[in-house]
Amino acid sequence: MRYKVLILFLSLGAVVVQAETSIDSTDFVPDGVFHASIEGPATDKNGYLYAVNYGVEGTIGKISPQGEVSLALTLPKGSIGNGIRFDQKGLMYIADYTGHNIWRYDGKKLQLHAHQPLMFQPNDLTIAANGVIFASDPDWKNRRGQLWRIETDGSSSLVEKDMGTTNGVEISPDQTRLYVNESAQRRVWVYDLDEQLNASNKRVLIQFPDFGLDGMRADSQGNLYIARYGKGVVAKVSPDGKLLREYQLKGEFPTNVTFSQKDPTLLYVTMQKRGAIELIKLDPAE
Repeated sequence: MRYKVLILFLSLGAVVVQAETSIDSTDFVPDGVFHASIEGPATDKNGYLYAVNYGVEGTIGKISPQGEVSLALTLPKGSIGNGIRFDQKGLMYIADYTGHNIWRYDGKKLQLHAHQPLMFQPNDLTIAANGVIFASDPDWKNRRGQLWRIETDGSSSLVEKDMGTTNGVEISPDQTRLYVNESAQRRVWVYDLDEQLNASNKRVLIQFPDFGLDGMRADSQGNLYIARYGKGVVAKVSPDGKLLREYQLKGEFPTNVTFSQKDPTLLYVTMQKRGAIELIKLDPAE
């Protein structure tokens, strides 16, 4: 849904029109239901949405397609989730940035999938069709980061170190490209992937002039939808690095986005500070 907000100011007794802003989102979950550090949206095959820090940190909330929220699970003491992803079998994987872990959840039992003490703080995840995980790993204090590959047996290896503040990470629908963005440097990188998912030929896809970058997802055509932290928009970027459009949000601080697995025209956006989730209804014709 799109609607326009007309901002008016009184100046010396006159009404002055300052700006007209077109809002592309609506509130799906209102303010304060989640903790201010809400992150990691992902949907299961039935269209239920999950996000971290429901009410308090260290939890994961579950939201029905109708917007009803409940507690899905609580992580072990000392663990706080960030990115969430589902694999093709329907298993949930959770990046635990305080415990340097990747957790696996089958809907009943939570198990440790990977632990890597050399991680700064695993942030966002993407999962290939064969179950291999790529994880971004930022060091916010020093404005640097790493990119990890995690095998189906939980073993891990560095794809690259000495990067900028790695954040959003995604694999293209055809499994031939790996994308990772750097928040502070405002860059999106792209690698080529071979059949064994080895990454090569790294190059800049797009560079933004301002604000930050956070989580991102690709649609079925390979376009990236990137949370622009501080700008309050979701940027749609083509596979060749062209900025196609920006979706204006109600809040300023989107942390991540995800499509509904049941209805890919629904794009959910987690909003930091608001503790809310906004919904963008995409036009299939775009």
